[in-house]
Amino acid sequence: MIGSPTTPEVGCGARDSDVTESTVSLIARSRDGDRGALARLISQIEAGGAGARAVSSGIFAPIGDAWTVGITGAPGAGKSTLTDRLVTELVSDADRIGVLAIDPSSPFSGGAILGDRIRMQTHATDSRVYIRSMATRGHLGGLAAATPQAARLLAAAGFATVLIETVGVGQVEVEIAAHADTTVVVVNPGWGDAVQANKAGLMEIADVFVVNKADRDGANDTVHEIESMLMMAVEREWTPRIVSTVALTGHGVSELAGAIRSHHEFVVASGAREIRRRVRLEDEVRAIAVGFATDLALQQCEGPDFDALLDAVESGAVDPFTAAERISARQL
Repeated sequence: MIGSPTTPEVGCGARDSDVTESTVSLIARSRDGDRGALARLISQIEAGGAGARAVSSGIFAPIGDAWTVGITGAPGAGKSTLTDRLVTELVSDADRIGVLAIDPSSPFSGGAILGDRIRMQTHATDSRVYIRSMATRGHLGGLAAATPQAARLLAAAGFATVLIETVGVGQVEVEIAAHADTTVVVVNPGWGDAVQANKAGLMEIADVFVVNKADRDGANDTVHEIESMLMMAVEREWTPRIVSTVALTGHGVSELAGAIRSHHEFVVASGAREIRRRVRLEDEVRAIAVGFATDLALQQCEGPDFDALLDAVESGAVDPFTAAERISARQL
């Protein structure tokens, strides 16, 4: 999975040899189980720039071995407690588990507000489990912009499964489906959650539905509502499983783990895994290219040449669209 630690191919823009050498050392240490090195690498990815590109180049493999499981749903659905219980069910001496808990950003520091990680303290001292909170930093979709690279890093470091828990999602924030091999949608008993799930598009992205807090009134009704919605939905090769759980007690979590394993087996056997990951790489490369183009455009939107172009727009000699075209073509 991981690139050679002695001769990495550093990504575009990573010209600082000190950064590269440091990154190579950190990658090698992360493979040996150094959690501090892993934490520094993820921070490097989050910071972006040359350091992030060096990490990407050092670990990149187009098809990773780790199975990524996205866990999403409305705020308050119990995703963090459920994730904590699921880790207990999935982890073993042979299969280490990595968890990326996407948290809201602090309005002051921009860092993650560590609510999710605090609720996963059961595994804080388990060497087989690595939990990292990542801030959204204004990125929409319930994820952090650096999530795909961080998940790939955990795979390169030898984690067999990577769980990605999103922040509470709204009507259009279903980006997790583009980054996970299996998407788990968590809802609570009550008609409101089911309507919200349908309106949000969560019905279309779910591979497994979880009706959490199933000890509450209305849980069976919610299961029936989801079943009815699935019957009216477009037919798919995989029929999403519906599992009832009580995360606080662990009830139903083993069944959830079984449903995730069943989906894993289906996707691998059907060849859908390679198709999904091809689409994922396409989306990732496109997003990076758009980011590069935006950075280049913004670099052109400053300095004396830009001021002169802006003067021409203000005087009416050049219209805004022409000015923007000149910026895009670097023809200031």
